[in-house]
Amino acid sequence: MISIVVGLIALAVALMLSSAIGKAPAGTARMQEIAGYIHEGAMAFLFREYKALSAFVIVVAIVISMFLSPLTAVCFVAGAVFSVCAGYIGMTVATKANVRTAAAAQHGGMPEALKIAFSGGAVMGLGVVGLGIVGVAAAYMLFGNIDIVTGFGLGASSIALFARVGGGIYTKAADVGADLVGKVEEGLPEDDPRNPATIADNVGDNVGDVAGMGADLFESYVGAIISAITLGAVAYPGGEGIMFVFELAFAGIIASLIGVFYARSSKSTNPQAALNHGTYVGGVIVIAAAYYLSTSIFGNAAAFVAIASGLVVGLLIGKITEIYTSADYASVKKIAEQSETGPATTIISGLAVGMYSTFLPMIFICVGVILAFFTMGGAKDAGMGLFGISLAAVGMLSTTGLTVAVDAYGPIADNAGGIAEMSELPPEVREITDTLDSVGNTTAAIGKGFAIGSAALTALALFSAYAHTVGLKAIDLLSRVALGGLFIGGPLPVGVGARA
Repeated sequence: MISIVVGLIALAVALMLSSAIGKAPAGTARMQEIAGYIHEGAMAFLFREYKALSAFVIVVAIVISMFLSPLTAVCFVAGAVFSVCAGYIGMTVATKANVRTAAAAQHGGMPEALKIAFSGGAVMGLGVVGLGIVGVAAAYMLFGNIDIVTGFGLGASSIALFARVGGGIYTKAADVGADLVGKVEEGLPEDDPRNPATIADNVGDNVGDVAGMGADLFESYVGAIISAITLGAVAYPGGEGIMFVFELAFAGIIASLIGVFYARSSKSTNPQAALNHGTYVGGVIVIAAAYYLSTSIFGNAAAFVAIASGLVVGLLIGKITEIYTSADYASVKKIAEQSETGPATTIISGLAVGMYSTFLPMIFICVGVILAFFTMGGAKDAGMGLFGISLAAVGMLSTTGLTVAVDAYGPIADNAGGIAEMSELPPEVREITDTLDSVGNTTAAIGKGFAIGSAALTALALFSAYAHTVGLKAIDLLSRVALGGLFIGGPLPVGVGARA
């Protein structure tokens, strides 16, 4: 019950922030006109996407009802609807916050512009965790059967699949198209009003990096909680495991709320520092809460170590991504130097840096998984070890509200720069929005790294829950079918990505 209350509090705070954004000055008539075009385009894409998805959801719900149970189908539809609501809320507020960020940059300077942009992202973040925990907790309270609740996670996954891929493809197509038409062919600057593709570029920032990312992390957040309560019920038949997971999610939302207000109230002229400080504050609170819950419910700190390993890995992934993508560090400066000798060396340098950036996060994820497994007693009890892995996933995603807020801030800042350029605002305004946008590019990269890392842990936890439920003990890698699947699955991401 307390998880539902905290989820509703998160939604109430999101509503409060949305109201505050709506009351902020929206700038000149020209600024509002351009923002209206961006909002109209983003909503047109969203409604078209959801219209196509509704048919898919109905068909799958009918199949689930026939072959599993009608209640599981109800949970499936609820998961899809909640994910859609999260995307709609985030997109609506983001397309209102962009023009107000530009106006704040003109009249209030960097701190006020950062406050508006981050508040817009926070609405998306708090909407994701609020709807996620309310949906899962309510489904568990109503049905009391974890097998039925898994339908909620499947519904969230279905929307995430299409929203992330569809929005991402549109985003990059619009971005590259705008650059080819404006910068390459006509020699126009970024977001020049004479470029007809500029509006599509700004629309793409919202559909891919706000609605798409929100749906992606909503699915990971819900999936991590469901897998943890599934394995927790097996590891602790008395119900302590399930109670622990919900109370940890409750603590994570509180930590996200505190972190959001900490970053939002910052007067720093360094946006990256303000966002980082809010993230670290939220992480410290979760670690402290995890230690208290672990020792009070289980009587030891094993669960705390598992949670801390996931959370620390998530923070490390964010920091490593920042090092490889921020203009403040050597990697990006090196790519900039390579651009002096032409586009070929720039591409090679950027690709090399991108490849380097994946190594340490993968190592840290492996360390986190192994640490969580053996700390919870995996050497003696595989069920407890798998529960530890699921707790690591929940730990990494415990501050999802804050992570999504930091990530969704990026496209809002990017849109603000586009609106400032197209509205021909003074150069100092564009200088502020460019600084916010530069940090936003880094936070977007951090969000993608976090989404991939959390998806890996969540997928492992879900697979572990599935294997335990059906009694799967091992997979024979010498099987011709298994080997064939591995060889086919390996090139799929590269092939599909290249084709897209």
